[in-house]
Amino acid sequence: MRRNLNGAIQLNDKQKKELASEIKAFYLDVRGEEIGIIEEQQLLDLFCEHLAPMVYNKALDDAMRWLKGQAENIEVDYYTLYRNTQ
Repeated sequence: MRRNLNGAIQLNDKQKKELASEIKAFYLDVRGEEIGIIEEQQLLDLFCEHLAPMVYNKALDDAMRWLKGQAENIEVDYYTLYRNTQ
């Protein structure tokens, strides 16, 4: 998976095939509807264009929050080790 210049997520052929299969199974299992290849592709394109960038940005935000927490821990550890010279 990678992002293109307009922010949409680009999937490789294997990923596209797996996700299209999941979409088809979802429609059959949950909605009792059989959908075709065109519908699978349209839904996959919709998700890649609109939903995936939001999920990607949320993951980046979560990673930044975690990283900031780790940086705070380092500062606390530093001052814990710091010796008072007075």
